[in-house]
Amino acid sequence: MMLLNSLASLYFLAAVAFAVPAQEKRIHHQPDLSDHAHDDAHSFQYDHEAFLGKEEAKTFDQLTPEESKDRLAKIVDRIDTDKDGYVSHGELHYWIKHRQRRYIEENVNKHWKDYDKNQDDKISWEEYKNTTYGYYLGEEFDDIDDKETYKSMLKRDERRFKTADRDSDGIATREEFTAFLHPEEFDYMKDLVIQETVEDIDKNGDGKINLEEYIGDMYTAEDGESEPDWVQTEKKHFSEIRDTNKDGYLDADEVGQWVLPGEVDHADNEAKHLIHETDTDKDERITKKEILANWNMFVGSQATNYGEDLTKKHDEL
Repeated sequence: MMLLNSLASLYFLAAVAFAVPAQEKRIHHQPDLSDHAHDDAHSFQYDHEAFLGKEEAKTFDQLTPEESKDRLAKIVDRIDTDKDGYVSHGELHYWIKHRQRRYIEENVNKHWKDYDKNQDDKISWEEYKNTTYGYYLGEEFDDIDDKETYKSMLKRDERRFKTADRDSDGIATREEFTAFLHPEEFDYMKDLVIQETVEDIDKNGDGKINLEEYIGDMYTAEDGESEPDWVQTEKKHFSEIRDTNKDGYLDADEVGQWVLPGEVDHADNEAKHLIHETDTDKDERITKKEILANWNMFVGSQATNYGEDLTKKHDEL
């Protein structure tokens, strides 16, 4: 049942992906830190959503200033992971990145109990394999029409699991299982993301992607159907942008530049911004006192939600 559900999800996602503008289909973009403009002169909503995450920021908007400050003090203790009394740029950067990955954590948590059968808070390859494919393994998929597809899926899952399993002990911690489910979020999984992308699109098995394969991944012409304008645009993108060495193919490096584009690290910039605005002694790190003195920049409350004292960055209310 787990395997059938997985396949149904894959087919559904494939159908949904086809409806997405073609050039966005495979590109892994970093999520926005906030839906608001970053304009501290009028509001700190961008900073609130970047620091807390979008959903948690809504909760803080309903608190009184006193409640908001109390919760912020506890958050600061969590951010200061080395417990030296200071929040460094690295600690704040990690925290902001962590908050933006909440949706990934929720997805992992949703699946965790399905696979952690012995409830040891780890998932072994055997647990994952047996839960996902167990019913079919004994017969080597002989009772399934497209058994080669299932065998390919099992092989691909095993390779991804072993890549995510950094210490190669055959058991995934929660972090490693997150890398297994969401490899595009982890630097050490990027080569695998590129490899899987090439394998998905490379129909002739030569290890690279030609123009026909590139377009075929996004569009298949129906009888009598005229080619949409965006297909011509994608053909130009292939030759003028994607194929950087102009050899008529996309190799692994070019696929990596396409599906995992280098982007501005907004979490890094936000961490620098918050420290710059609150580091009164300019030692490039901030204390709990400095953060609480500027609490309404970091978190919302009923006061800031209704526009009160939005520009008082350095006055604790």
